[in-house]
Amino acid sequence: MKDALQKATLYGICDLGYLSLDRAIPVSRQLLVGGAGILQLRAKGHDPASLLDLARGLRVLCEEFAVPFIVNDHLQLAKESQAHGLHLGQDDGDLEEARQFLEPGTLIGRSTHSLDQAKAAWHEGADYIGFGPLFPTPTKKGRPGIGLENISMMQREVGAKIPAFCIGGIKPDNLPQVREAGASRVVVVSHLLQSPEPAAETERLISRLGLST
Repeated sequence: MKDALQKATLYGICDLGYLSLDRAIPVSRQLLVGGAGILQLRAKGHDPASLLDLARGLRVLCEEFAVPFIVNDHLQLAKESQAHGLHLGQDDGDLEEARQFLEPGTLIGRSTHSLDQAKAAWHEGADYIGFGPLFPTPTKKGRPGIGLENISMMQREVGAKIPAFCIGGIKPDNLPQVREAGASRVVVVSHLLQSPEPAAETERLISRLGLST
């Protein structure tokens, strides 16, 4: 799935903070139909053991579209569901330890909130990073936005080496600013999950902003 990761520019998230369990797979399918190049399962506050069937279903769905399926935070769930990748926050453990636990070739991403953290994630062997939140967002309550000023430097120093996805409060009205600041890959969460037409809106975002997967 490394080749698919390299091609991805729009990263979709199946966030159970926005989606009920019965809508998780149908809405995720719509994101993939619209062109999302990666899909992550984010399930803050849920018992990971209760999510195994969902995670396996999402993996099968992603394989249908030939895109990586990523599990957020939960190392055991990522392994048991045979996810293509695991995404870790700054406080979610060592990448090398996670890599030794997972199957060979499993992708590992790291959330970063500053230029120094982005560079550190690359040095520790992350396959990709998330960079943000650029703007305050309900998905990261209490965390201030880091702004746009470091995006171009992050792209030069990290994004030129591994995929770097800008994240946090990104919507159609501010995405042109994010692109102008130097971002080439983005994560869009609430705007897409709350859209009445997720597939059409995903495709519209990609088309309108010159992104391609």
